[in-house]
Amino acid sequence: MQAVNRIVFRREIWLTALCWALLGTAYAEDQEGYRVAPEDVLHISVWHEEGLDQEVLVAPDGRITFPLAGIIRAAGRTLDEIRDDIAQRIEKYVPQPVVTVALQANHGYKIYVIGNVQKPGEFVAGSYIDVMKALSLAGGLTRFAAESKIKVLRREDGSQKAIPFDYGEVIKGRRLEQNVILRTGDVVVVP
Repeated sequence: MQAVNRIVFRREIWLTALCWALLGTAYAEDQEGYRVAPEDVLHISVWHEEGLDQEVLVAPDGRITFPLAGIIRAAGRTLDEIRDDIAQRIEKYVPQPVVTVALQANHGYKIYVIGNVQKPGEFVAGSYIDVMKALSLAGGLTRFAAESKIKVLRREDGSQKAIPFDYGEVIKGRRLEQNVILRTGDVVVVP
């Protein structure tokens, strides 16, 4: 009986370790691909430099200010890009700086759902979401919704475009490419 218990215990430890490894990999991939948005909070630190350890709010114009580095464009950039920019800027003051940039709070990833949904409004998401998840956050469609005429409004390079979304097709498992990942500021319109 003890041998069986040891085998079960070892298996549980192995499964736990595997789960933690997979979660760490998924988290790292999310962090590498995340693009910073206005209103996000970043934690920036430079190793062995007490005065260079701060939480920084990304301003509405997408910029941050950090000692010795000055004003830096942060919105639309990855955490690694911001880290490298800061390290390059402060290198003349701190030799071979080891800079860490972490996402403290992602208040900037906001999407909007309007029209014939149960709970229209602004939604701050903790991770990237697609159109179906956004509709779920909004409580689903009302019975008056025009399922085949949903649009995602997206502003890119100063102009706005409409991405069509046919809810009926997606729930049947067809034309799944319509279920795009939403970007901050996207508006899902349900007529």
